Amino acid sequence: MTALQQQLDKITANTRKFVQPERLAVSERAIEELFASGIEERILPIGAVAPDFTLNDASGRPVRSADLLALGPLILKFFRGRWCPYCVTELEAWRDLYPRLRDCGALLAAISPQTGRQNDFMVGQHGLPFPVLADPGCQVAALFGLVYTVPQHHRDYYRSILVNIPFINGDESWLLPLPATYVISREGRVAFAEAHADFRVRPEPEKGIAAVLTPQSRA
Repeated sequence: MTALQQQLDKITANTRKFVQPERLAVSERAIEELFASGIEERILPIGAVAPDFTLNDASGRPVRSADLLALGPLILKFFRGRWCPYCVTELEAWRDLYPRLRDCGALLAAISPQTGRQNDFMVGQHGLPFPVLADPGCQVAALFGLVYTVPQHHRDYYRSILVNIPFINGDESWLLPLPATYVISREGRVAFAEAHADFRVRPEPEKGIAAVLTPQSRA
């Protein structure tokens, strides 16, 4: 299997090939500003107690984090939305590894601010076997320190490429989470945490699986 970051780098290379430099500069500026904000340093760290939450899955059923943790260690994948090719590629990588993850006795849930209807489309289109949860207003993502407001210049860019984030998310807040990977131990503590201001960078799933297998995760 091709490493996830190699797949993501191909998306970036193709984007640079076909998108005008002045349009690319808008995203580069947004990434630089987000990195400069220090948000990466403020995410919920390893060793912290993970917040409990209840969110609806793609069929509208409530899913409680406590119920998932009762079954084993939990990987949480925070993602931006089905409109993001990087997020889709990452979730497909986890889809392909999901049987192995289950063999390890762990579970995975993906969380984004998009509506349940968008999640339902995504689950069906990409054959995702794990819960895809709606986080209205990024309320749970905020508890993990992952939330930022899309700046005006980047909003204009999204509109120009027909990415209607207020419609997709069902509100006018323009809030998004940093794409992030968390591993939560059975006792509810963070065993692994990684998030990047640059949405084009994601941790390899193998790192998450390795964290699941540690004694701390299984306690």
